Amino acid sequence: IACLIHFKPDKAEQAVLDFADLFRASLAEIKTGVTFQEELALCRQYLNIETLRLGERLQLVWGIDKIPEDALLPQLSLQPLLENAIYHGIQPLPDGGTISITGEFDGKEIKLNVKNPLNENDSRHQGHQMAQENVKQRLRIFYGRRAKLSLQKDANFYQVNIVFPYINQ
Repeated sequence: IACLIHFKPDKAEQAVLDFADLFRASLAEIKTGVTFQEELALCRQYLNIETLRLGERLQLVWGIDKIPEDALLPQLSLQPLLENAIYHGIQPLPDGGTISITGEFDGKEIKLNVKNPLNENDSRHQGHQMAQENVKQRLRIFYGRRAKLSLQKDANFYQVNIVFPYINQ
C-alpha cells in the first residue's frame, strides 16, 4: 500500500478501506451470521488486495451461481480459506496459479469448495491448519453438528470442502 500511495493513490485508498473492513469482520461475534452475498463481498475485497500484490499470478474461477445470496453463515467462513489458498498454493509457485471457488445447493444444504494448486516440493509453506480449524469452529458454533469441513489433497492440488444447512433471514 505504501508503494501505491505515490503512483496510484486511488488504489492505495481502496486497499486501506478493504483492510479496514477485513479487520472489522475479524472482530465480529461468531454467533451473528452474514448473508452469503456479504461474505462474498468481503472475500472480493480481500482478493482485490492480493491482486495488487500478485497481479497476473493470481487467477480466479468462480462457480457459485447456484448458491442463494440470502444464505446465512458465520462471517469469515470463506475468506480464511481463500487466504490459505493464496499463501500455500499461489504464492510459492513462480507462475502463480488458479484458485477455483465452486458451490452447490440442493435445496437443503450448501456445499462450497476452494481448490488451489499445490507445490509439494515447497516445505516452507506447510501450515498448521489453524485457519481451517478456525473455520470449522465457526461453523460448529453457528450450525452445531450439521456443518462439516473436509479436505482433499494430492500432489497437484489442495481442496477444502465445507457443507452447511441452508438457513436464511
